[in-house]
Amino acid sequence: MKHLMVLVVVTVVALSAQNAWSDLQIGQVPETVVLQDKQGGRVDGSSWSSEEVRGKVSAFFYVDPDVSDLNDAASEAMKAEAFPLDQYQSFAVINMAATWKPNFAINSRLKKKQEQYPNTIYVRDNEKVLVEAWGISDENNCLLVFDKQGQLVFRKDGQLDEAEIQTMIAIIHDNLTQ
Repeated sequence: MKHLMVLVVVTVVALSAQNAWSDLQIGQVPETVVLQDKQGGRVDGSSWSSEEVRGKVSAFFYVDPDVSDLNDAASEAMKAEAFPLDQYQSFAVINMAATWKPNFAINSRLKKKQEQYPNTIYVRDNEKVLVEAWGISDENNCLLVFDKQGQLVFRKDGQLDEAEIQTMIAIIHDNLTQ
């Protein structure tokens, strides 16, 4: 029984370490993920690839619809900066599996958001693919910023405070000039 208990503890520690290692960290380029068909994709129904974060500085919101407004202050701050669209892009990926809300209600909300943020690319993740592949927070609002090579340069899981918003804006500006 004692050996079984030790084996269980070692297994739990090993799995915890493996999960912590799989989280996307600053300086890493995430593995390529494609959302299509039943897994999700763009709001218009076409497929989406994470390769799209390369080539421009990219702000990437991964959002549980139940806390979709959590980082509105960050969204508004980025919108106010009017970053040059030939060098900057933004994505809002909706974690459709993280909510009790029906898809038709979320789709209605997405249409309103698209009008409010017309330069943002809206994507659905129907099966928490990015939660698993990149270790993004599930049932939360996560903001990632990638440089032009697709390397993670900023990450915040949860609500950004004013200082974090200013840090993120500065990081975007720094990467636009590189």
